[in-house]
Amino acid sequence: MALDGIVIAHLTKELQEALTGGKIAKIAQPENDELLLTIKNFKNQYRLLISAGASLPLIYLTSENKPSPMTAPNFCMLLRKHIANGKITRIYQPEMERIIHFEIEHLNELGDLCKKSLIVEIMGKHSNIIFCSEDGKIIDSIKHVGIQMSSVREVLPGRDYFIPKTQDKANPLTITEEEFKARVLTKPMPLSKAIYQSLTGLSPLIAEEICYRASLDSGKSANCLTDLEQLHLYHIFSMLMEDVAQGNFQASIVYQGKEPIEFSSVPLTQYGDCRCETYDSISSVLENYYAMKNTITRIRQRSSDLRRIVSTALERNRKKYDLQLRQLKDTDKREKFRVYGELINTYGYELSPGAKKLEALNYYTNEMVTIPLDETLSPQENAQKNFEKYNKLKRTYEALTKLTEETKEEILHLESISTALDIALSEEDLVEIKEELVEYGYIKRKGGQKKVKITSKPFHYLSSDGFHMYVGKNNFQNEELTFKVANGGDWWFHAKGCPGSHVIVKTNGMELPDSTFEEAARLAAYYSQNRKADKVEVDYVERKHVKKVTGGKPGFVIYHTNYSMVIDTDISNIELVSR
Repeated sequence: MALDGIVIAHLTKELQEALTGGKIAKIAQPENDELLLTIKNFKNQYRLLISAGASLPLIYLTSENKPSPMTAPNFCMLLRKHIANGKITRIYQPEMERIIHFEIEHLNELGDLCKKSLIVEIMGKHSNIIFCSEDGKIIDSIKHVGIQMSSVREVLPGRDYFIPKTQDKANPLTITEEEFKARVLTKPMPLSKAIYQSLTGLSPLIAEEICYRASLDSGKSANCLTDLEQLHLYHIFSMLMEDVAQGNFQASIVYQGKEPIEFSSVPLTQYGDCRCETYDSISSVLENYYAMKNTITRIRQRSSDLRRIVSTALERNRKKYDLQLRQLKDTDKREKFRVYGELINTYGYELSPGAKKLEALNYYTNEMVTIPLDETLSPQENAQKNFEKYNKLKRTYEALTKLTEETKEEILHLESISTALDIALSEEDLVEIKEELVEYGYIKRKGGQKKVKITSKPFHYLSSDGFHMYVGKNNFQNEELTFKVANGGDWWFHAKGCPGSHVIVKTNGMELPDSTFEEAARLAAYYSQNRKADKVEVDYVERKHVKKVTGGKPGFVIYHTNYSMVIDTDISNIELVSR
């Protein structure tokens, strides 16, 4: 989600506590639309990252430093001239806008005390960092906005700074019950939409949360609520806004499996089935959330070419498989022609010349059948014709049976590679997957190109009972774990009936506790094609009972006398040693 007014309020509170009274020790501009301020306060040093990037505007405290260009940009030089060594006297958020004002005192060249404002606007593609004088005149900004770019407001040196009111929205911190009903509950639109379109600083996520807490359908028209529903909704809304006004925040990230899906400064009760992790700092939330999101996004972008190759091959093979199954079904009638030939040989002597059919008792089923005949052929020739049809269909059946099995194996192989792409967390993981695609002919190795060095390693987990558990990230790693790393007495786990990772638990000759069995099964369930299901069936067996399929693809095995359990996919409490 984007930074809404509530998250900005939480950030403002955090920055007030850490930076008010602090001295700006260093100003850097690592990127064209980004500032990094180093601030010393109460013997502590803080780094404040401010980004006005159109795709990802951000502001938070961070411990990370960033390299700066050799020559500082003009905006950075201007700030250094005016507010280097300046003192931050006030930090505030106007109403519930996605804006943070920093008021700064500094001495000019003559030694006189001056005041300036650094205004950070977090507004999507319209985000900006604006530097103003005490009287509200714009001195400069990190992005210049002329009349050609915006008819609402120019952001240029010498212009007056103001907050553009492009939408008629009310301040949710001061709105009365009567105003709330008039502004929100008279609109003929979905309730959640009416909330966030009528009130400043509320995102669609928070609007959905308010509806959820009030046990109201967010898709119901806002102007169709009963009086009791209206009153209840306002009370829920008021309690949330009271927490915001009093600074009662709870920074958290909501995870679906290992992937972060939302962050917030208030508890998100609408995600009851997902894991919620709380943090002491909203800055930590933003830094961690976007770092994880960027990692996932970057890997998905890097793997897009591989995904396209796999999905294209899958689509082609699935179409081929469907066609082969239809053709195979057509061979089901082959036995009929064999029986027809036998019956004609048995009863054909009774036929008169030129007969078009033979009615005879089928001694296999004890039923009468009617056999069509070619009147231009003799009974022996009609029998031979049916035997030829039978033999042709039999040959087709045998060939198609083998082809269908090969196509099915190829589909399963491609699905396993697709699952490996979902599991991949680094470029090293993708290298190994690409090597598999090259080895099996889905990608051509360029002339003279050598086999790449593999550095990716399996996931390494530690069970609550201290047993080491390893998870293969792809087919090559599955193969190595099962047949090289594992001993015969170690335990092997795999999601039943779907592509997924091999999970090995090293026993060191000891008996595994039930809790370790369950944790290993959860890993197998999570690192499988069915990872988004509530429950997954997992097979487990001692490694000595797992056999490699002769001539099969890497990681493809057979096993017997296995056990099974149905388990959830929550691995949040399992300790990850290395990835």
